[in-house]
Amino acid sequence: MAERSNDPVVVIGLGRFGSSLALELTRRGTEVLAIDNRPKIVQGLAGNITHLATADATDLDALQQLGVPDFYRAVVAIGDLEASILTASLLVELEIDDIWAKAVSQQHRRILSRVGAHHVVLPEHDMGERVAHLVGGRLLDYMEVDENFALIKTRPPKEYVGLPLGESGLRRKYGVTVVAVKKENEEFTYATADTELSYGDIILVSGRTDQVERFADLS
Repeated sequence: MAERSNDPVVVIGLGRFGSSLALELTRRGTEVLAIDNRPKIVQGLAGNITHLATADATDLDALQQLGVPDFYRAVVAIGDLEASILTASLLVELEIDDIWAKAVSQQHRRILSRVGAHHVVLPEHDMGERVAHLVGGRLLDYMEVDENFALIKTRPPKEYVGLPLGESGLRRKYGVTVVAVKKENEEFTYATADTELSYGDIILVSGRTDQVERFADLS
């Protein structure tokens, strides 16, 4: 499939998540059609987003009149469960190729997936999970790359300081890979077998979630 990353995007629902998404896409140069059924919300974003419309996204005729079927990618950012599910199903009926949707619960996520949304995110759940990994203080950052696979930012355990990564046995013992290293006052560089870690370093480590968590406990 050809790359479609620069195609216009329709964002439906302009609450905190939807409006932030629409504004960021616009800032990045993507043409956006933002839709909400609340005139005051739409008026408040005037001049900041490419195209704005006040409409009921659960009305198929309204979506067609706005030209939504011409879009390759759409995002359903509606908080109301019934309206969210109905809107997603209408986008499927309109044969939108790439449908993203925001869910507010695991049950909501399952329903959105069943009606045909291609990607479903739970922003609050995902952020809560990320913060939970950071609160303990061992991690400087945490990102779940895929189900049960993560990338973490942390400090090197003292037992591996001064030892070339190729001789450390990290992958064999913990199943993780040190991807990059940031020396003090320097930028991140890719790690190699000859890279030696220092106490002031920040390292990026990838692996299964349980493996990177186990490794982080050494720090």
